[in-house]
Amino acid sequence: MHWSVAVATALASSVEFVEALTIVLAVAAVFGPRPALRGSLAAVAVLAVVVAVLGAGLVRVVPLNLLRGVVGGLLLLMGTKWLRKAIQRFAGLRAVHDEARAYAGAVERLRGRARREGQATAFNGVLVEGLEVAVIVLTMGSAGAAYASAVAGALAGLLAVGALGLALRAPLARVPENVMKFVVGIMLTSFGSYWAGSSLGIRWPGHDLAILLLIGGYLAVSWRIISSLTRRGPEREPA
Repeated sequence: MHWSVAVATALASSVEFVEALTIVLAVAAVFGPRPALRGSLAAVAVLAVVVAVLGAGLVRVVPLNLLRGVVGGLLLLMGTKWLRKAIQRFAGLRAVHDEARAYAGAVERLRGRARREGQATAFNGVLVEGLEVAVIVLTMGSAGAAYASAVAGALAGLLAVGALGLALRAPLARVPENVMKFVVGIMLTSFGSYWAGSSLGIRWPGHDLAILLLIGGYLAVSWRIISSLTRRGPEREPA
């Protein structure tokens, strides 16, 4: 066992796993665990096929930069849509979602479409972060001729982050729906901005830590908008 390779891979991959976990937990909290699990498993299956076919050539063949741009754009679209609706509800401009009416036929069809959207969100997040983990493992393993140690380190990181996710799932289930959708909108918009910006060549300060700055910035702007809309008080839109 090459401990230096294992530890370095565990630390580096844990960062990517945490980012994937954030998106998966958000989807699970809003749409339930099934769409999140289906999207995640589908992404893992795609990753397994890609890694099995390409092997070490993954680093050279997969256009990670282009993939980040496409997924970042999709997350931006979904995140800003959820964020806009949550802001309107907080400001009293849109009726709070009525869960009892959600079982009506037309609304149920909309919920089904939303679950597919959540599944796609989980798939995109896990796919991008999973590819980055695969690149980390292949790079670290080839550098030290220690692929087994690199894989062991990545698995250790996955188990640690997975345990964190299980611990957080129950508390998140008690968060009010609109609060959770607001938080999810902020996170997806932040991740989308980061990935889309990275694909365009933006060098973010602090690398992945810049996501925290984006989250803080979007939170500040969103609350400013909510305060402004609350004072203005136009007619309410339907949920």
